[in-house]
Amino acid sequence: MRVLVAWDDPEQADLLGLYLGNEANEIKVCLTAEEFAIENGPSKWDVVLMALTFPKVAEDGYKYFQQQQEMMPGVPVVMACRQTEMMSLPRFMAKGLRFYIVRDDNGDFIFLVMATLDSAVQAARAEEAKKLTALLRDEMDGVRRMQESIIPKGLVPPPGYAITARYEPAQMQVVGEMPVVMAGGDYYDLFLPEKNQLALMVGDASGHGLKACMSIMAMHTLIRMFTGARYRETARFVAEINQRLCDNSIVQSGGGFITLFYTAIDTVNHEMHWTSAGHPLAMMHNMKTNEVTNIGNDAETGLPLGIYPDVEYNSSSVPIPPHSRILIYSDGLTDALPPQGSTEAGLAFGTQGLMNALQSCRDRDLEKTLAHLFQTTSEYTGGLGRHDDTSVVLLERFEG
Repeated sequence: MRVLVAWDDPEQADLLGLYLGNEANEIKVCLTAEEFAIENGPSKWDVVLMALTFPKVAEDGYKYFQQQQEMMPGVPVVMACRQTEMMSLPRFMAKGLRFYIVRDDNGDFIFLVMATLDSAVQAARAEEAKKLTALLRDEMDGVRRMQESIIPKGLVPPPGYAITARYEPAQMQVVGEMPVVMAGGDYYDLFLPEKNQLALMVGDASGHGLKACMSIMAMHTLIRMFTGARYRETARFVAEINQRLCDNSIVQSGGGFITLFYTAIDTVNHEMHWTSAGHPLAMMHNMKTNEVTNIGNDAETGLPLGIYPDVEYNSSSVPIPPHSRILIYSDGLTDALPPQGSTEAGLAFGTQGLMNALQSCRDRDLEKTLAHLFQTTSEYTGGLGRHDDTSVVLLERFEG
């Protein structure tokens, strides 16, 4: 602990220096206003111990206390005053004083100084942490609103289909505070590029915060620059997005990348064409048999976007049977972790947990199924929240 002492009694000052000085502390004792002025600077000390009558009378002490508040904002002061001087404390407190100690004639107060200084430092650090948490929350809220501005709303699904989707940010627990809602690089999009064609995608940029959000916004802008017919060839579409992202400085900085699952659905022939760039495979839920399977296999998954240019991607296709659902998701769902100390500690929710959750929703409608997926994974964390943001698109083809 770095302690600056401003004292009015040379003999007591020596005792304070001896008592406070040890290998863990850095102590500087000032007996004059000139010495105090030299040492009174920002980021130099953790706490100031000041005699109310430093260097000679109470009026001097008030002057130099104000000076300290201006020169060392955020550094706490412990004011030492005699019993007869306590009437002067209120004006110090009006200027920000929070800690004081009473000086007795025998000097026994010296043995209470260390504990009081330590309490002042801990309280100041707690206050600073609270302010930083508030700033972090405000910043994350701003980034999150930016991210949410590109999430599509109000899509009317093609005949014979129903669609629902949801994005939920990660949460960071702060001791003694409300959770900070984080922003990250999750993204989903769904639109009709041309008649009888439905485009669905879920992406996930590496990292969290502003950079991840800007990476996703850059990809969103590039995707929406394409014309209708170019969305059909999923491998070519993903390869071109990759090529453009490799030239994007936002994505490239710090080794960033984006995973993407993209599918173009022929809503007349009910066929799903898809390409995965390092992203979790979609799932199909057969509502008749209640069987849930992955669409494709890991061998059909290509590299994430933005790592290398000139990457070739595979395109695969699968029919969408009547009365079935397609789930496209980011790994925020499957990577949900239980709390420490639980019997499942360290085991992620996983794809099997996700399949089980889908199967339990066989008799629920699409919206209730989506809500159940988020609720189940949240409960799995013991209420601590998923550590990664989560995007889900859920599509259903009706009977017939």
